[in-house]
Amino acid sequence: MSHPLPFVIDPAGADRHAEYRALRDRGPATPVDVLGLRAWAVTDPALLRTLLTSPDVSKNGRAHYPDFQRTMETWPLALWIGVQNMFTAYGADHRRLRRMIAPAFSARRIAELKPTVRSLVTRLVDDLATVPPGEVVDLRERLAYPLPIAVIGHLMGVPEERRDGFRQVVDNIFDSTLTPEQAQANTARLFETIDRLIAAKRDDPGDDMTSLLIAARDEESDGTGLTDVELRDTMILMISAGYETTVNVIDQAVFAMLTSPGQLDLARAGRVAWEDVVEETLRAEPAIKYLPLRFAVTDIALPDGQVIAAGDPILPAYGAANRHPDWHGPDADTFDVTRAVKDHLTFGHGVHFCLGAPLARLEVAEALSQLFARFPTMSLAAPADTLRPIPTLISNGHQELPVYLRAAE
Repeated sequence: MSHPLPFVIDPAGADRHAEYRALRDRGPATPVDVLGLRAWAVTDPALLRTLLTSPDVSKNGRAHYPDFQRTMETWPLALWIGVQNMFTAYGADHRRLRRMIAPAFSARRIAELKPTVRSLVTRLVDDLATVPPGEVVDLRERLAYPLPIAVIGHLMGVPEERRDGFRQVVDNIFDSTLTPEQAQANTARLFETIDRLIAAKRDDPGDDMTSLLIAARDEESDGTGLTDVELRDTMILMISAGYETTVNVIDQAVFAMLTSPGQLDLARAGRVAWEDVVEETLRAEPAIKYLPLRFAVTDIALPDGQVIAAGDPILPAYGAANRHPDWHGPDADTFDVTRAVKDHLTFGHGVHFCLGAPLARLEVAEALSQLFARFPTMSLAAPADTLRPIPTLISNGHQELPVYLRAAE
């Protein structure tokens, strides 16, 4: 690609907001370096929505990225473009795969999950209530992590004793500070972990999504079912996307409330719903900052005269787009639960819109409601500006979220 000197995306995500501003200052789309891979970061929300719905943009690197094979061998985030599932599918393949997954996230299924989610939150909050006053608690570890893991484990039929085994390998998928060798080793461990679950469910199927996917793989013989690779990679998608993103939304929502007392007062007084808090968190602090990758199927002319050439990678910059002043005005960087329009692109747009969005929203709203009802005097246990971001250019959360649930007696 013959572009101006690219902007280097920080693999550790040390200062996301400054990075968003710098990218927006370079125009609606700009060349970037993503761990050595050249791509176009798109920060303008109108342009991004257009590209996300255009047939001229694909998620299938095998078909539409000329440098796919070399990238798979050398790029630390190769798994993000190498998996064969709904996430990377294009056209008819995407429709086939999405059709098989969609029933797990239907309105009826989400409604059925509400009592389960409520019960899981209650159990976690009850456990938090045993912490002595004045003791520091890491809410990321004690609430933000275990809730989504339990929910996706329930949905996918992952036994409780196996869930911790998924956590590290899934976390490493999102870690953009790993070397290519470390990432490849993690991918191998991830495949082994998923394969063991598939084998166990084949031997002892249950009323869960994993068993249904296996049945679809084993029973369909007309070419519409899953291949072995698609089965494994679909499991990876559902388990990883099903909990990692929700962890970060819970984390960021709690942090926002604890650092914005006036906003929290509005929610406690019922002047705004917890769902409003969830949507403003999704807008201002999306769980995913950048989502690798899409590819131009043909040359794409941009409004400013630049051209994304056929085969060029495209990096949707959701964090920068959500805070774009052309969309949300001069106060776009301000967290405001009373904002009339909280539209965002956090769950994507178009045919790849996240199927799990309703479930994530349900989990976060329930967690916030019960947490702040039980601990009305909760406060951060460290200065807000000392909390460390997780080391990744993809996810948006803190390494720890230390709080005092109650003041010392």
